[in-house]
Amino acid sequence: MNVTQQASPPLYKRPLAIGSTLAALALVSGCATVNNPNPRDPFESYNRTMYAINYNIDQALFRPIASAYHTLTPQPAQNCFRNMFNNLGDIWSAANSFLQGRPHDFFNTLGRVLFNTTMGIGGCFDVASEMGSRRIPNDFGTTLGVWGIPTGPYIELPLLGPSTLRDTAGYATVLVGADSLTEVIPIMAIKNVPVRNSLMGLYIINMRANLLDADELVNDVALDRYSFIRDAYLQRRDAMVESRLNGGSAGDAALPDYGDDDDYDDDTSTTTAPATVQD
Repeated sequence: MNVTQQASPPLYKRPLAIGSTLAALALVSGCATVNNPNPRDPFESYNRTMYAINYNIDQALFRPIASAYHTLTPQPAQNCFRNMFNNLGDIWSAANSFLQGRPHDFFNTLGRVLFNTTMGIGGCFDVASEMGSRRIPNDFGTTLGVWGIPTGPYIELPLLGPSTLRDTAGYATVLVGADSLTEVIPIMAIKNVPVRNSLMGLYIINMRANLLDADELVNDVALDRYSFIRDAYLQRRDAMVESRLNGGSAGDAALPDYGDDDDYDDDTSTTTAPATVQD
């Protein structure tokens, strides 16, 4: 008897399949229209439904794990993990500064990476910030904005949270343009599957743990969590692009800090934790 076993999809494709399923569910569930939607949020009905799905997943899964991680992991270890992941992120930030035609930011960020990787023991210690070199968070969505691409409508992505049409196009362009996933996520280059998956899990948990304080702040000050997070996200993304166009750095905008960039006192995070406690 010949039984053919269907190969399982690659690990990195599973979240995409889950996200597509959640998007379809939200599209079906969010049929009721919202009266007088925000002009920048024409899909508010769908977005609110997807936000509710993301929020419930987060509260049931990601937040409890992140809270346990924050409580049980020594603070020096948390700082080390955060700095190492930020150091990897700085490589992508440097690339986008180059694409934006900002050589000063490019060399400054590249210098941070080299300095922290060597003197900071693989990025565990953020010695560059201690020496006065500020982080310049950057991404391809900001680059598209600098190139003149309009923001487009606000979109709540499955699992990923707040975005815009321009930012989502930025994600898609990077994924499609990359020869392999290792060019987008360096951790995927690790051949040892258990180690690679453990690091990916640690990255997600660390990112979510960095947003615990912001989560409490939103609960304390927001009458409508969805509107508060949406408006903060759009304000921050606008400020990043405008600052670049006006000659400043992406972190120069005076906005509240909801992110994990501790050495950026006036910066907010764009990256949304999985399943949306989001920024």
